[in-house]
Amino acid sequence: MQAALRFDPALLQRAHQVKVAFFDVDGVLTDGGLYFSENGETLKRFSTLDGHGLKMLAQAGLTPAVITGRDSAPLRTRLAALGITHCHFGIEDKLAAAQQTLQTLGLGWDQAAAMGDDWPDLPVMRRTSLACAPAQAHTEVRAHAHYVTQAVAGHGAAREFCDLLLMASGRYLGLLQSYA
Repeated sequence: MQAALRFDPALLQRAHQVKVAFFDVDGVLTDGGLYFSENGETLKRFSTLDGHGLKMLAQAGLTPAVITGRDSAPLRTRLAALGITHCHFGIEDKLAAAQQTLQTLGLGWDQAAAMGDDWPDLPVMRRTSLACAPAQAHTEVRAHAHYVTQAVAGHGAAREFCDLLLMASGRYLGLLQSYA
């Protein structure tokens, strides 16, 4: 079996050493919209494609980590269901949170990748070996990204990033074949 998915070889080389991937939430793992119930509860929509990609990252030995400026029960429920344990909620200084995660994992910036969509994500994205932005990300963020997804946030953009990382790690085809 061969993979239908292809990425630029230079991009794969840039991502080859990645061991941890940082993800923003709103505008990356969700469509960026904030939905409120009549009781004032925050509702979020998550893509199952993205969720499966995050689970496969962990299965392949890469650590997905979430750093988000917001916090909500639906978000915590979703991340717990995906088994993501490196999470920072309600964070304004995303750089400090990423540095803390790197120290905990014993990794350096050269082993990190990040996906973000807006200015608060730039300090982390600028330091990683691979920076990714969803198609609808702010112009300045797309300009600093090594890769901009074809898919939009909340509709497979994070999965596209996960697939890139899996392919660069050499684990993509093995995982795909396990579903044959």
